Amino acid sequence: MTARLASIWRYPIKSHGREELASVALSEGDCLPGDRRWAVAHEAARLQPGWNPCANFHRGAKAAALMAITARTEGDAVTLSHPDRPDLTFRPDMAEDLGAFLDWLAPLSPPDRAQPARIVSAGRGMTDSDYASVSILGLASLRALSQRMGQDLSQHRFRGNLWVEGMAPFEEFDWIGRRLCIGEAVLEVREPITRCRATMANPETGRVDADTLTALEGGWGHRDFGVYAVVVTPGRIAPEDGVTLL
Repeated sequence: MTARLASIWRYPIKSHGREELASVALSEGDCLPGDRRWAVAHEAARLQPGWNPCANFHRGAKAAALMAITARTEGDAVTLSHPDRPDLTFRPDMAEDLGAFLDWLAPLSPPDRAQPARIVSAGRGMTDSDYASVSILGLASLRALSQRMGQDLSQHRFRGNLWVEGMAPFEEFDWIGRRLCIGEAVLEVREPITRCRATMANPETGRVDADTLTALEGGWGHRDFGVYAVVVTPGRIAPEDGVTLL
């Protein structure tokens, strides 16, 4: 089977909702457009200008219910949906909308954790990597992990940007240091993505129901799933585009 791009996802607000894209134009040295454009800083955050590490933010590793949020963007407005909350449409850049967002988020935030306090933007995607990255994950790897665990795992546990079909399980780790052509774009694969407790939560319910980290350790001797890449040649990509190792 020829490798192909299966789907494209972005996360407008880091850890607060996923959104599928029909196509996207990648730019050299940038994250996927609109991905992690905003992040929710908690009350104990110690932020520096620009990019900041994930420990400063309200996220699924500490608040599993966040994993069940879906998002839809229209211009500068975002609509968030969750099975336990009414839909909310608000503008993350507008201070007057912050209160409604924090009120909506409060029931999804564990009371024994630092509470969400404000929305910030870095001028680039607030990915977990300290460089502007695009994440690439393999559906064959997801099936292999699901088989080991004896349960079907949703791809949404892993919050990936680009899902690829047609490779061997965990073949993506062999791409590190190499370049890939996807559609019109070329990406250079940099490093594996080490996973956290967020992947243990069911993205339909927001409740922890699978020990993905122990399964990765037991099966493959690490907690890595997917790889980070950087865009070196810009271009438009869309599902069904071929994926070629250069």
